[in-house]
Amino acid sequence: MYRKILEKLDTWKNNPYRKPLILQGPRQVGKTYSILEFGLTRYENVAYFNFQTSPVLSATFDENLEPEYLIPLLSRISRVSITRGRTLIVLDEIQLCERALASLKYFCEQAPEYHIIAAGSLLGVAVNREKFSFPVGKVDFLDMYPMDFEEFLLAVGEEKLRDTIRTAFRENKPLPQVLHEAALRRYREYLVVGGMPECVGQFVDTGDLILIRQTQDAILTGYLDDMSKYNRNTEIQKTRLTYASITAQLSKKNKRFQYKLIKKGGRAAEFENAIEWLVLSGIVSRVYRVDQAKKPLENYKDIDAFKIYMSDTGLLCAKQDVVPDDILYMTGESDDFKGGLTENYVNCQLQESGYRTYYLAPEGGMEIVFLIRRDRQIVPIEVKASEHVRSRSLKRYMEENKSSCAIRISARNFGSENGILSVPLYAVFCI
Repeated sequence: MYRKILEKLDTWKNNPYRKPLILQGPRQVGKTYSILEFGLTRYENVAYFNFQTSPVLSATFDENLEPEYLIPLLSRISRVSITRGRTLIVLDEIQLCERALASLKYFCEQAPEYHIIAAGSLLGVAVNREKFSFPVGKVDFLDMYPMDFEEFLLAVGEEKLRDTIRTAFRENKPLPQVLHEAALRRYREYLVVGGMPECVGQFVDTGDLILIRQTQDAILTGYLDDMSKYNRNTEIQKTRLTYASITAQLSKKNKRFQYKLIKKGGRAAEFENAIEWLVLSGIVSRVYRVDQAKKPLENYKDIDAFKIYMSDTGLLCAKQDVVPDDILYMTGESDDFKGGLTENYVNCQLQESGYRTYYLAPEGGMEIVFLIRRDRQIVPIEVKASEHVRSRSLKRYMEENKSSCAIRISARNFGSENGILSVPLYAVFCI
C-alpha cells in the first residue's frame, strides 16, 4: 500500500545536512513496513535491528557508543556489510534501549555519512523520561500517522476517483453527482475502517467489517497494555480513566475537554499528566483554543482549554462500539456522536497534511471549529456532518476579521458562496 511517508523519507535521504532520523507514531501505523520498503527500494541493503524481538541486542550498546566500535558489531549481528551511504541502518523499538538512543548523537557528530532511522511506538513518552540521555539537536524527526483518506482511496483501487477529486478541488468545480455520491460512500467506509494499515488491508481483501472490528479491538487492548507497561504506577488508572472519557466527551455539543467529566470533582492537577502521556504516545491529539485569530496562533492559545481527538476514526468507532451500518448508511442513530466523529476525521486529515490545528471560541458565543495557517493566511474552517450547513459563525468571523478566505467542510459538493469555499468531506486531504 502506498504511504506518503516515503516522499518525506526521500527528502531526508537527499538532505546534505541529514542527521539520524527518529520516526515516531502510535503502534501499528506502519512504521516498520514503510521503513523497510524505503530501505529496500532506495539502498543497496538494509541492516535491521529490533530491540523488542532481540533483547540481547541492547548489550551491544553497553560498553561503547562510538560508531567506530558499533558498526563492525552491528554488521556481524545482522550479517550485512554496512557501507557508508549505501546501507540503511534501522533501529526499531529503540525506546527499549536508552543507550542506543544516546548513540545517535555520536553517529551525528562522528559518522554522519551513515544513514540511520530509529523508530518506536512510544518514543514521545520515552524521550521525556529523566533517565534517558536524549541526543538533543542531533537527530531529525518525522511523525507518522494512520493512512489518510487519499491513501485509503489508492488502497481500494480508486486512483481515478482520487485524481478527479484533486482536479475538482483545484478548479473548484462540482463533481458529477454519481461520482460525488460514490466518493461519499468511500468516505463513510473510511470512517468505519479507519487508517490502520492492517484494517485497510483486511477491508481490501475481505470487506469483512466484523473481522476489522476484532482487529481494532485488539489494537485498543494493546494501547491499554502500554498504559500499564510504560507509565508510572500512580498514573496508570488516571490515564485509563482519561482515555475512556475521550469518546464520550466527543459526543457532547460542547466538545471542550472537561476534567469533571472524567470523574466527579476531577481537576487538571489530577489528570494533566495522564493527558500528556496520551498525547506523547500518539494515541490522541490535543487542539488548543485561541481567543484571537492573529499570527502566530501559538501565541494566543489557552493552555487550559482544549479538545482531544483520537488518532484514527476506525478506532474511535470501535472504542465507542458504534454499529457500522449507522455510519455507512447515515441512519438517524448516534447523531450526536457523528458530529464528533466528523470533527475527529477532519482534524486527523489536516494534521496528516502537516497543519497545526486550533479552534476559536472567544467570549460572545461564536465558535470556529478549526483554524489553520495556509498560504500565510489564517483560514477558518467549519465542519458539518451533513448537507445542512446553516451557520452564522463563518460569516461573522469574516466580517469581524476582514477575512477573504474561509472553508466549509460538509457533505455538499464543491462550490463557493460569499467567499466561503465548499469542500466535500471526502476532499479534506486536498486542503
